[in-house]
Amino acid sequence: MTEQFDYTRTEHVLDPSGPTPAEQAGSDADVFDERVRAEAGAIVERYPDSRSALLPMLHLVQSVQGCVTTEGMRFCAEQLALSTAEVNAVVTFYTMYKREPCGKYLVSVCTNTLCAAMGGDETYRALSEELGVGHEETAGTPGSEGSVTLEHAECLAACDFAPVMQVNYEYFDHQTAERALETVRALRRGEPPHPTRGAPLTDFKDTERQLAGFFDGPGAREAATASASAPETVRGAELARQEGWTAPPMPDEVDLPPVPDTK
Repeated sequence: MTEQFDYTRTEHVLDPSGPTPAEQAGSDADVFDERVRAEAGAIVERYPDSRSALLPMLHLVQSVQGCVTTEGMRFCAEQLALSTAEVNAVVTFYTMYKREPCGKYLVSVCTNTLCAAMGGDETYRALSEELGVGHEETAGTPGSEGSVTLEHAECLAACDFAPVMQVNYEYFDHQTAERALETVRALRRGEPPHPTRGAPLTDFKDTERQLAGFFDGPGAREAATASASAPETVRGAELARQEGWTAPPMPDEVDLPPVPDTK
């Protein structure tokens, strides 16, 4: 039986005399300059319908501000002729869009069923105690060297390598609390280790820029070409090819149940 933890994000009480998270991240006048607007336009050109560009454009905003502020949502709404409410609905639905400035490294610990049963909860608790933070909280000044934002995650699509965690969305497989602590301590020292598979780590903003579709920053070439396939997965695919194993084909027709009568 796995332990239960309170994963609710602690609400931050703002000092009226101090800067808001948006002010810390930079106002739209400061950060959404001509270069950013040109890149936003380039994103829009990838799609036949401009509203389809919202997800990568939000990643572009995070690459600039380190989170999605109200100003960032307004910027996207203006670029895509959407209402701010429509943008806000997307931002609050997807967990990868952060409402407060993120650390240089985002550490995501899977605490879904399989990973939790195999030690994910223990790993999350150990990192939370080490960093002195809870879910979606940051140790250190957001964006500064060695700053780490911690979160629990609902399935990272790597159940065959459980328990897993990610750092800026790169995989660290077969984690234990001790291994995870070693990784986080290295991040805090400014010595990011290489993930189990995939590209070398870049900081959160550079990662967000890549997710927006711009591969021109540090580590971008490696990110564009590195394979995230684990050796075990590749061996399994090769074995299936050698043995002639195939998945059942999709049927040409499917008998669907009748549509119920309207009440």
